[in-house]
Amino acid sequence: MGTGAIHTAGEGWLAQLVEHLVYTERVGGSRPSPPTTLCVATALRLAFFRHGLAVLLAMLAVSLVAPAARAQQNPMRFRVARMGSANCGAKCPQVVVAEGVIEEGTPLEFIDFMRTAANASGLRSVVFLNSPGGNVVASMELGMAFRQLHVAAVIAGFGNDGAESGPVAGECASACVYAFMGAVRRVAPPVSRLALHKMSVTLSGEGEDTGVYRRFADPQMVSLLSHYAARMGVSPDVVRTAEGLLPDHVLILSAKSIARWRLAVPRL
Repeated sequence: MGTGAIHTAGEGWLAQLVEHLVYTERVGGSRPSPPTTLCVATALRLAFFRHGLAVLLAMLAVSLVAPAARAQQNPMRFRVARMGSANCGAKCPQVVVAEGVIEEGTPLEFIDFMRTAANASGLRSVVFLNSPGGNVVASMELGMAFRQLHVAAVIAGFGNDGAESGPVAGECASACVYAFMGAVRRVAPPVSRLALHKMSVTLSGEGEDTGVYRRFADPQMVSLLSHYAARMGVSPDVVRTAEGLLPDHVLILSAKSIARWRLAVPRL
């Protein structure tokens, strides 16, 4: 999917997005409150313990990355970008762009970033999320951070190349879906894609066992992930479907499945 897909397939989508961000409070509110790293991080940990998810903290090595994306292993980075529109000019809103693989430290990096970015002029509580996946626990922690900060998430990238500056087609695959679940409003434009992949971790043997093998989630892990999805207002069928896939199969979700599982809406 080309980087200009959103521009060529839906200029109306871009115009609507800018209009909502400029003139309404429907998408994520007006401006995020700058969080205190300690209190938000503590809230994340307490949330996991409170809902029986502490077991997941012992599984930080478990990752979920779409095979097709393994060539692009850049860690997730955050930046502020300004939406461009003739209708708003200098008053065009700014959004947060999050792109790359979700790693163990990503949630706290996001919180630290938001502490600084919250004072940016015209910033909305909107994250453009574009990720092939990553660490499962970190993805859920990132989702909890999104929920704590009342973030709205849009599956899209953000180009900065002249005429292509602005929203472009993106993806949220594998573990990224768990981060996406945490947003208070979730938008998956038709030109972007949401994709599921079976959770696994590649391990190396110890001692005389020098082989490499894969470990998959056990029923308890699947149950805990399903509980998290339900707490986020998403059908646990998303988790069960992902874990029912063949190990290297990536399932791109249809608009019908996305709507049925309450995972996202196609537009604002």
